[in-house]
Amino acid sequence: MSEWWTYTLSDFLLFSPRVYYRLIELHNLALWPAQALTLIVGVAIFGLLLRAPARGTDRLVPALLGVLWVWIAWAFFWERYATINWVAPYVAPAFALQGLLLICSGMVRACLTFAANRDAFDRAGLVLLAFTLAGYPLLAPLMGRPWLSAEVFGIAPDPTAAATLAALALAQGPARWLTLPIPLLWCAITGATLWTMEAGDFFVAPLAALAAVAIGQARRRGGGGRQ
Repeated sequence: MSEWWTYTLSDFLLFSPRVYYRLIELHNLALWPAQALTLIVGVAIFGLLLRAPARGTDRLVPALLGVLWVWIAWAFFWERYATINWVAPYVAPAFALQGLLLICSGMVRACLTFAANRDAFDRAGLVLLAFTLAGYPLLAPLMGRPWLSAEVFGIAPDPTAAATLAALALAQGPARWLTLPIPLLWCAITGATLWTMEAGDFFVAPLAALAAVAIGQARRRGGGGRQ
């Protein structure tokens, strides 16, 4: 038996790129036209953050994101991804937990708040969120894949995690630190998976995660994170 240090990430990959992207296609076909609804939700979140601290933003943004995380836990990981990856059923509870954390954060006053500072860091956070909504689906054709394999916010985990981190970059409150680890971890995992599959866009989710963390840190240092 080979020693453990002789293994590479590709040795643990349980499926081919063709199988993975075919799974995304089937997922999109099965849920169509839910993509239009989740994108509308994403635009609503963007609008709420753009107008923050408008009334209801602190409750609605976490709640909407939380529902989508729970939905992806079941529809994508449990029902779809588990058919090709035995790890998926163990990831599903983590996504569901993230959803519950977000929903609960929105229910507790001042647990997670959004207050726009109208500075360059806020604009950067909103641009990052806009990319996850509008730009992520474009990665499929840019990488030479069919439109059916496009990953859409609220349907696929990668753009949903990146969008959540973009929103949290504009947030403050004690729950922010509770709601960051799972999407950050997922961006690292998906980046490693796509890199192993030699996908050209493997860096997108990890880079979006790093950008969100940097924006959040810059906002607090600049005073945007203070109540």
